Amino acid sequence: MVIFDTDAIVGMVHLPALPGAPGFDGNFDALRTRALTDAHALESGGVDAIMVENFGDSPFHPNDVPKHVVASMTRVVTELRQATECPLGVNVLRNDAEAALSIATAADAQFIRVNVHTGARLTDQGIIEGSAHETIRLRDELDSDVKVLADVDVKHSAALAERPVSELVDETLGRGRADGIVVSGVGTGHEVDTEMLEAVVACRDGIGSDAPVLLGSGTTAENVRDLLNIADGAIVGTALKEGGETTNRVDEERVRGLVEGL
Repeated sequence: MVIFDTDAIVGMVHLPALPGAPGFDGNFDALRTRALTDAHALESGGVDAIMVENFGDSPFHPNDVPKHVVASMTRVVTELRQATECPLGVNVLRNDAEAALSIATAADAQFIRVNVHTGARLTDQGIIEGSAHETIRLRDELDSDVKVLADVDVKHSAALAERPVSELVDETLGRGRADGIVVSGVGTGHEVDTEMLEAVVACRDGIGSDAPVLLGSGTTAENVRDLLNIADGAIVGTALKEGGETTNRVDEERVRGLVEGL
């Protein structure tokens, strides 16, 4: 996956609540401006790619967001595509891979993140089951080349049954046909378990795959070098925000500091 070369940093554009969500403030133009400003700060700071996520839409729909969410996100991602040069990704929370893939394809983005691609997890939205069979077939139907990054042991969730990491990795990349793996901590901003990260990378190497393994949370300017000695890249949100607060605006100096830490 060319857009995820070694030490790739993917910066997050966390969208405030979209129209229809409880926290929406009624000002969609301000939301668009915020997204564009954050994206420019990430790009100027030196990230390799940008991912857009409906972070403010809690409580999240489990796996089928309303059509107005798809419309709003498509508009924002399309504007970011026109305004930036970075590769773009889409994550539709909680787990609407069909929406993410459709938005990314329509807006000429390059990748999506799917929290539960294969298997099932216990979450605050209940039990969420992966739908790799639908996502990958839809990609073929759309004649899309959007890449799928899939989580293993996704944050804000628990396993329904313990299974070997080797099985999870093999099924995600093999039977699930994901293009890359994401490994996170227990929640937003939490550092990954390095033993789990090392195990995922070892399993990936053991099946002869060249799919990238990316960090999904908890990467900071202080730990990025050590973590990227193991992983291939990192999706970074909280550490790049003003004051280290996830919901704040992107701080270009924080972005530059993390990138220069590589």
